[in-house]
Amino acid sequence: MATWQTVFKSENSVRAEIVKDVLLGRDITALIVNKRDSSYNTFGYFEVVVHNDNVIEALRIIEDEIVFE
Repeated sequence: MATWQTVFKSENSVRAEIVKDVLLGRDITALIVNKRDSSYNTFGYFEVVVHNDNVIEALRIIEDEIVFE
């Protein structure tokens, strides 16, 4: 995954899915990487990653268009 970079991370899987879906809707390929501990499922994050070429645009979309209340 050397050509992919994390643009968002959260302990909440739903938030990660929302970010991924918004990015996919804007034609940016995004994946969720589950870095939660498999034994206890209380440690770690869900990370949304995009290709290096799309990092700046993805960060702009996340900052300007996604609001979690």
